[in-house]
Parts: sequence; structure tokens; C-alpha cells
Amino acid sequence: MKLLNKIAVSLVMAASMLTVSSATFAAAEHKDLNAIVLKAGENTEASLLEAKKLLTEGATTDQIQKALNDARQFQKEFRYEQTERLRQKLNDKLSSARKAFDNNDNTKALEDVNAAIAYYAEMKKIYAAAH
Repeated sequence: MKLLNKIAVSLVMAASMLTVSSATFAAAEHKDLNAIVLKAGENTEASLLEAKKLLTEGATTDQIQKALNDARQFQKEFRYEQTERLRQKLNDKLSSARKAFDNNDNTKALEDVNAAIAYYAEMKKIYAAAH
């Protein structure tokens, strides 16, 4: 009987330790996720502003394409449920800007980058309000 008691107590203690530790790890993971989203947002904004600057200055094709591609990649990591539709619109504008730039239509590309910056500003405002 004592052996069964010891086994039962051990199982209860192990289960409670697992519950507490999984909650701790979940909280740490959530914190890291917020940091990833914030970093992705900062990188997206920097890439968008860089693309705008390069388009207005008439930089080389490789530099502009790199800035547009970087912005597109970084915005994929800016994952927040309430801004998902805006993120999709931002992605569409970046794709459109890239196509316009490939077709030597820098005016259209600049318009699309400006629209993407506006979408990003709105996303940033929504994210900041919730955090």
C-alpha cells in the first residue's frame, strides 16, 4: 500500500512540474515571438524607406531590386492576426512595385512603395495599440 501511495504522489508531482514548466516555456516563447514581430516590422520599414530613397535618387537596378525584395521578405515575418489583411495588401503593392520597376516605370513603382509605406504605418499603429 505504501508503495502505491509513493507512486501516486510521484506521478502527481511529475504532472504538476510538467504543467508549470510548459506554462513557463509558453510565456517565454510568446515574448520571443513579439520580439521577432517587432524586429520584422523595423526591418520592413527600413527596407521600404530605402527603396523609396533609391527610387527617387535613381540608384542602380540591383540596389532597388534588393531593397524591394528585402522589404517583401521582412514583411512576411510581420505576423499579427489583426493586421493580416493589411499585410497582404502591402505584399501586393510590393509585387506591383517590383513589376513596375522591371518594366522601367519608376513613377508607378514609387507610387506603389508609398502605398506600401502607408499600409505599413497603419499596421504598425494597430500592432502598437494592442501591445
